[in-house]
Amino acid sequence: MHATFPQLAMARLSPREIDRYAREGWVVPDYRLPAERVTDMRSALDDLIAANPGVRPEKLVSAHIDGDNGEGVRGSRRFLELATDPELVELVSGVIGDDVILWGCHVFCKPAGEGYETPWHQDGHYWPIRPLANCTVWVALEPSTAENGCLRVIPRSHRDRVLHAHLHEDRNDLTLNQRVADDAYDEADAVDIELEPGRMSMHDVYTIHGARPNTSTRRRTGVALRYMPATSHFDRSLRPSDGKTGVAVNFAQRPLWLVRGVDRCGLNDFAIGHR
Repeated sequence: MHATFPQLAMARLSPREIDRYAREGWVVPDYRLPAERVTDMRSALDDLIAANPGVRPEKLVSAHIDGDNGEGVRGSRRFLELATDPELVELVSGVIGDDVILWGCHVFCKPAGEGYETPWHQDGHYWPIRPLANCTVWVALEPSTAENGCLRVIPRSHRDRVLHAHLHEDRNDLTLNQRVADDAYDEADAVDIELEPGRMSMHDVYTIHGARPNTSTRRRTGVALRYMPATSHFDRSLRPSDGKTGVAVNFAQRPLWLVRGVDRCGLNDFAIGHR
């Protein structure tokens, strides 16, 4: 039985943090997970890896769906409990509004010395959300540094709300197999988002981001939690990237959770995929 954690005063993004997110396309909020929660999630991570010996630890998609998730991974409800934590939902509502849908959770665990590269990309290129809108919360469970392949972003790359062309790369050492075209960004503008365990970053669906491979002696793990506003439709008839991402997904059967507010769109199905 895993631990439960008392709630203190509700976390909220400050006006300064909301403004930075809107202006830069990303923010690191002051809020951090309690140390006890981080310890519990590291235990959940070890259990997740042990339950998926045939899956690269950078590709633990839909880790929040308990048991066989239909996407090649045996997930854990403990990641769902993290993703539905009222503190995190409150943070997300500060940038996407009061009606929030949880639809994804991807664990990116980069082993020491051989952790895969995540090429520069935009999340929106991969996802069947229309109108396209999403906030990803990237929670560090272990130290995430430039040395071990932390998340990197291109600030303000979200401003024009444009999805740039992505090129397919036939490589087996990438977390994703599509890379944004080189003329879409200037890598000299990149910012390394270094995080201590329990700290997190938030980024917009149009923000160009990636991560270098982990060639260090220290493992790096982050949990990417995906939230969309309930004014948008998770359109299961769409097949973005048509299976060429390098990660097995099944959006047609992906469950959704309305974690705050109401379904303003009126088209989202909250029964599919739930057992």
